[in-house]
Amino acid sequence: MSALALDSEQDAARIYARLMVRAIGAGNDQAFASMIATRAAGGGAMPPWLGLEPAAFHCLMRHHFPGAATRDFLDTIDCATASPEVRGDEREELVRLMLMHKAGDSPSEVWMAHVVAAGCLASDHLWQDLGLWNRADLTALMRRNFPSLAGRNVNDMKWKRFLYKQLCEAEGIYTCRAPSCEVCTDYHACFGPEH
Repeated sequence: MSALALDSEQDAARIYARLMVRAIGAGNDQAFASMIATRAAGGGAMPPWLGLEPAAFHCLMRHHFPGAATRDFLDTIDCATASPEVRGDEREELVRLMLMHKAGDSPSEVWMAHVVAAGCLASDHLWQDLGLWNRADLTALMRRNFPSLAGRNVNDMKWKRFLYKQLCEAEGIYTCRAPSCEVCTDYHACFGPEH
């Protein structure tokens, strides 16, 4: 491991600890703290404000980490001005899909849907793009926030592929020609460990 990567991990751990001292004890505290910390330390692939509008990001911070000064994280997470919306229709479809399956009426679930959708637009495994520290964190996040949707992922398909497959099936689009996932030649691209 390079010294730069080690510094980045140590920075993320310090920022995470600072956030968790202020956490309210809600289910999404750890996930949001790791995303913010990873982004602040230069990791992950999240856009400014974790893909939220600035006002929504400030509300998230006040809700999950009251007393944590958002300005302490502004420079480090590059929140100057959000870039123009890229793939906006696709992103909104992903948000709608998740919101149809949210666990309750918490604003945290709405923020999480937007953040996960923003992460889906990046190119690595979703847990890595979001800045989570392992795939198990993403699975727990999906089960906690979108339980009926997560319950459909019975074969542990990689989350990004799973979400896009759900969108395609909702539109009646079946791009895979295999009669079932189990006999598909690309099975390992969709299922299996993510490292």
